[in-house]
Amino acid sequence: MASIVAIISTSHESVAGGAPIFIEKDAEKAQETAFFLEKIMDATAHDLKNGSFILVDRSR
Repeated sequence: MASIVAIISTSHESVAGGAPIFIEKDAEKAQETAFFLEKIMDATAHDLKNGSFILVDRSR
């Protein structure tokens, strides 16, 4: 089963939950952080098209 291991967003008000949350100042920085963490965590980044990205680990 897949699990969300991180959330990257440009809006603190639009996210909450049990995964680490990274708030960035703009969409470009959010994308950069998502792709950087994707490599570090060996996860997959998904753009939700609302200023947020989730990192998903399917190996669990």
